[in-house]
Amino acid sequence: MSLEKLVNFLELLGYEEVRLKGEKEMERDKLRELKELEEKAKNCCACRLCKTRNNVVFGEGDPQTNLMFVGEAPGEQEDIQGRPFVGRAGQLLNRFLNLYGVNREKVYITNVVKCRPPNNRNPEVDEIESCYPFLEKQIELIEPKVILCLGAFAARTILNLPEKTPISRIRGKEHKIEVGGKEVAVIPTFHPAYLLRNRRGEPEFQKDLEKALKLAGFIG
Repeated sequence: MSLEKLVNFLELLGYEEVRLKGEKEMERDKLRELKELEEKAKNCCACRLCKTRNNVVFGEGDPQTNLMFVGEAPGEQEDIQGRPFVGRAGQLLNRFLNLYGVNREKVYITNVVKCRPPNNRNPEVDEIESCYPFLEKQIELIEPKVILCLGAFAARTILNLPEKTPISRIRGKEHKIEVGGKEVAVIPTFHPAYLLRNRRGEPEFQKDLEKALKLAGFIG
């Protein structure tokens, strides 16, 4: 019997304190597994991107969150700092989150590809395939209720869509996937970097963000 099932069983018998201790133990296990996964990513040389990176950008935020953001790949500033979404696109994302009183530390942010492609080119298919197991495990460990896919690459990868599927066709639509035996809502939307070039997309992005925040329980 798994720890979680045992805790649930004891809770039914009236052992309330066991529930609290069980949750804390599972939280520690989750943090440990995430740290171990990050160390594996930092030492990964499964694709050519390891030769040109400065830092592996694994992800950051609250591992207990209901909402996960997944982008495409690190950019220049992300590669320098080793943190996701810290450049201009990340600053724009922060501003949108602040509109709803949500600090980025309360969500979890990562990318499909953990290393910056040279000159910010699009990641290649084999690079995505090499890195996807890290993302899949992150989702399994964090167990978000909602994933907001930032851009076409994230949406196509997580939803297993054809390579040429445009983000404009699928954005704002709620999809369902199963990770680790649990159902997760997935909402594709524009990448904040796109909004820096095309501000007309901001209303749609804000609408998608608001939908994700509601589904994840951040706002009513």
